[in-house]
Amino acid sequence: MDAVLERSHALKQALIDFVLDADGELAEALETYAAAQLRNGSGDAIRQELIVDSFVTEGRVGDQSPLELFIQSHPDLSQSDRSLLNSWHDSFTGLFAIVKILPDGFELMNWLTAKNYIVKPNNAKTLQEMSRFKEGEILLTRISPVTESYWTFSSSYTQMGKLGKPKLAVAIGNFKENYKNQLYSDAPDLLEEAWQSVAKYHQQFVEFFGSDEVTMPGYQLNKKIAELQEIITKESLEAAGIDSSKSLVEIAQEAGVDEEEIQAAAEEFGADSKVVSQIFKNKSATAKMVAPKVDLPGDLKKAEQVTALSHPRWGQMFLPTYSKAKAILTAEDWQSIEGAEKLIRHYLEDRKINAFIWHRLAAEHPNQLEKILQTVLQRPQFNLESDLDVILQEFNKPLEPELPETASVPLHLHNLFQDAVAEVHKSKSKDKGQKKTAKGFQKL
Repeated sequence: MDAVLERSHALKQALIDFVLDADGELAEALETYAAAQLRNGSGDAIRQELIVDSFVTEGRVGDQSPLELFIQSHPDLSQSDRSLLNSWHDSFTGLFAIVKILPDGFELMNWLTAKNYIVKPNNAKTLQEMSRFKEGEILLTRISPVTESYWTFSSSYTQMGKLGKPKLAVAIGNFKENYKNQLYSDAPDLLEEAWQSVAKYHQQFVEFFGSDEVTMPGYQLNKKIAELQEIITKESLEAAGIDSSKSLVEIAQEAGVDEEEIQAAAEEFGADSKVVSQIFKNKSATAKMVAPKVDLPGDLKKAEQVTALSHPRWGQMFLPTYSKAKAILTAEDWQSIEGAEKLIRHYLEDRKINAFIWHRLAAEHPNQLEKILQTVLQRPQFNLESDLDVILQEFNKPLEPELPETASVPLHLHNLFQDAVAEVHKSKSKDKGQKKTAKGFQKL
């Protein structure tokens, strides 16, 4: 083990001790950061360690990171130590596949971005623990740069073993849910393209519906969404050089797969058959990202009334109660409406009712919303303009958008989903859990 790698271990221990032993602003910042990160998942020991580790570089105390505070508080650090520490701002959490076993480490591939890294344990104990690892196994961990040629494990890891494609799809879906801000952290170009796809879908939504807000029966809205999807699919196929006017038979022949296999997989998992065939043949395609299929959940399809809202950053939201919420905000006596207070509390507590929706309601009905929240929250001094964001944070609602479900995904992830669909379909087993596995990844 070389000297730089050993030094990275000592510095990391000192850095973590500095953070965990701190009080005042730094301790408060860690508590706030951890609470926000745990909003989307459980707090097991590995997850907590990953949170502390990511806080070191991503957390903020004023306008500085905890790592920067550590460097400032240790003026005796050498220039090489400072350079090594500062490079850790490029650390990231990922879901990695072990590509190759090396004498002193591993070659890993980040499944979210398909990028490869040489990663070495920075102490003998971890190296010994990892000696049992095998090629093809999946690891959830965080890595940090050491030199220009290799990285090190920055924190503990979760060993998942070798996963079939359906289970790997689930693991990536879980990663997306629990580590939203780490999806494409080592590939800013993919992240930017994903965000651009959200803005593009919003534009297509507005052009199709004529507004960023529409309300209609669930079954009707689902049909309209399907029509919009057909338009988007046609544009995607044409962009990929596929003639959308061709029959499924012709496309299947070009893709080199069986037409019945395409049709059956598409019907079983709610995908468009031409998109399925496109994925089978897209190894030669030039696109890096693929748009996911958008479909209303079953309960919304049956709802008497559903409001669809669209935003270039927040994506699309589908609410069966939005009309009632607006009716409460326009009523002369809102408390006379049955279930009014219960609905307002639901809007506060439900994760799906995000900050954008609250700000939209606040912009349209500020006076009434302020009075209602004063009553519901039992805070007579509540001021909508100054206190709304505080309340939203109290109810664990992020004030900035996270990458929506409608964002395009990297081609290799879309291919993984398609392979998982085909694998499950070919299996004679009709286990419902397997079907849910594939659908869960489709939303990524």
